Amino acid sequence: MAPEPSGSRGRALDLSLYLVTDTALCGPRGVAATVRAAVAGGVSAVQLRDPGATTRDLLRAGAEVREALAGTGVPLFVNDRADVAHALGADGVHLGQSDLPPEHARELLGPDVWIGLSAHTSGHLDEALALPPGTVDYLGVGPVFAQTTKADAASPRGLGLLAELVAAAAAAGLPCVAIGGIGPDNADAVRATGVAGIAVVSAVCGRPDPAAAARALRTEVR
Repeated sequence: MAPEPSGSRGRALDLSLYLVTDTALCGPRGVAATVRAAVAGGVSAVQLRDPGATTRDLLRAGAEVREALAGTGVPLFVNDRADVAHALGADGVHLGQSDLPPEHARELLGPDVWIGLSAHTSGHLDEALALPPGTVDYLGVGPVFAQTTKADAASPRGLGLLAELVAAAAAAGLPCVAIGGIGPDNADAVRATGVAGIAVVSAVCGRPDPAAAARALRTEVR
């Protein structure tokens, strides 16, 4: 039996500094230790992402990250895999455009788990806004700038399109998280578009001191 979710949607969701893990970038330190350090530095949400992992390896890594987050109040999301999120009793899942449709993920995960959805174009946004209310809790938008951590990512969208999508989503009550090439040097400009948060990968996972890297980003977020 899957662990019971923690009733996540009954509490506020802080998307301000959202870490997406990368197993290769975490290196010998490992994903769980990187997450622990990043949270100490101010990360407010964590997404476990490892598209090359087997289901069992992803479950194992998820259990380790969940243990690292215990007592912090920082939610754990699983990238793409609603089934793994369910098995872990994770706080949420983040779905891409080719993953399980969000309405089916909501049926599987129930009302207490957060669901994020990637929406990188105006068409994606229209589809998200057409879903029944409560299906999706936030949108991920990007890549804003050029990035190197996701080989199949789309071309950079830029700040102009980001601002347009964020404004349209906000009018419908959906917060947005920006992702793609974001670091301390441009985080302030991204935040100025009205996003609820910034998502980072290499800006934390690829740094010698993840806590210090997160702390620098947290300063910009504030």
